[in-house]
Amino acid sequence: MSRYGIAEWYGEPFTAMMPSRRKELASIALAATSKAPRCPFKPGDQPCNKRGGVCSLQRYDVGENGRIGERMGSPVTTCPNRFGERGVVTHWLADVVGFDHADAYIAHEVPFMRAAASDKAAGRIDMVLATDRPSNLVWYGLEIQAVYFSGVGMQSEFQRLLEDDERDPPFPDSVRRPDWRSSSAKRLMPQLQIKVPTLRRWGTKLAVAVDRAFFEAIGGASTPPIQDLDEGEVIWLVPELSTEYRLQRGHWEMLSLDQSSEKLQAARTVRRVEFETTLRSKLEPL
Repeated sequence: MSRYGIAEWYGEPFTAMMPSRRKELASIALAATSKAPRCPFKPGDQPCNKRGGVCSLQRYDVGENGRIGERMGSPVTTCPNRFGERGVVTHWLADVVGFDHADAYIAHEVPFMRAAASDKAAGRIDMVLATDRPSNLVWYGLEIQAVYFSGVGMQSEFQRLLEDDERDPPFPDSVRRPDWRSSSAKRLMPQLQIKVPTLRRWGTKLAVAVDRAFFEAIGGASTPPIQDLDEGEVIWLVPELSTEYRLQRGHWEMLSLDQSSEKLQAARTVRRVEFETTLRSKLEPL
């Protein structure tokens, strides 16, 4: 049996924690104390602002003692701030687009749309990487997409950890799993379809950062991958978390908006005969 459980909690590897630390963080996560720890992935001395503080999930096998066993597969990033570690993603994007790091700048949460009724900001680009050259401003947008999860909320897990004294963490108490569909087709794809055409008209491109588990869930790398900026509108950056939970560069490739949307759809229409067979089994008198 295997289940997803906490991989990193408030910026710390979960399985390396002592029971006393797990209790301390569980108390914070359950709001018994209001002071959240500093987030190591955000600039400056900013506290964690993610409810519950779970940075990433990991699939675990059940151990012989009925507690957490071996890790299985890649960690799944559940907080967008996790991509901020050591500037890995932004420096990587600078290299991909040919910016000198000494001449590059970053801006966060740049307004991109305004509400028709109020004229207030109604949509933003997560980050914009720019170089202010003498002749013109050159820039690229960057969207960060973490993964939502479905299933029972984490409150029961936090409560167990608050009461647990064993050295090895308990095996996850409920089934929770990454919600690839909500993260891709329902969240990220509309963002691309809204932003990419405008950026294309303005003569620039949009980069997207997702983790390895996310990218593999929507089909993985193209064969062969294209790494020519002229061959698409979307720069896909796929950083990875090492076994020590350090963010590092991974795969990148260029895709068109259509190719990106098709990848994010991550589903196919069933055959008509299959649909109608299921339909007949569900029909009830009007």
